[in-house]
Amino acid sequence: MASGNSEPVPAAVKILVAGGFGVGKTTMVGSVSEIAPLRTEETLSELSAGVDDLTGVEAKTTTTVALDFGRISIDSSLILYLFGTPGQDRFWFLWDELAQGALGAVVLADARRLDTSFAAIDFFERRELPFVVAVNEFDGAPHYRPAEIRDALDLDPDVPVLLTDARKREAGKEVLLTLLDHLIQRARTSASAV
Repeated sequence: MASGNSEPVPAAVKILVAGGFGVGKTTMVGSVSEIAPLRTEETLSELSAGVDDLTGVEAKTTTTVALDFGRISIDSSLILYLFGTPGQDRFWFLWDELAQGALGAVVLADARRLDTSFAAIDFFERRELPFVVAVNEFDGAPHYRPAEIRDALDLDPDVPVLLTDARKREAGKEVLLTLLDHLIQRARTSASAV
């Protein structure tokens, strides 16, 4: 028997939020998620001393050890499922699993430590997974224009670069909408090339 509800089921899209250790991935997922985010954070212990590089994030007391998960409805037809990756080198083996089925990614960067972005950028470039770079503007961090960030990270000209504040919901939504626009543009370009 058919139900009287004829509303279409929204499309579900998997998006990764990646980047180096301490760039704000957990903060971004938590700030934009419309559900209580799933976090797998653990307290940094003295066992991680010498393993995790705390340069630039000395006040950090916790770290993601598996993933962060959140959800945001763009509208009644589209839901984004956000998967935040762990940032330390020792957890990168999880990235391959997390990337399966993802349509795109946000590489969150810290202007104080741009070098921590290279691993995530390389990961997505090798897999040809579209991404945007969002520079999380920490208090007291140097301010760079997106063109300067693009040059410093040696990004292709079509990769969007924007400035953000991972603590603010609207800023995080803007990053995600920029990624969606990028994905749509890439799909149109691919379709017109066929």
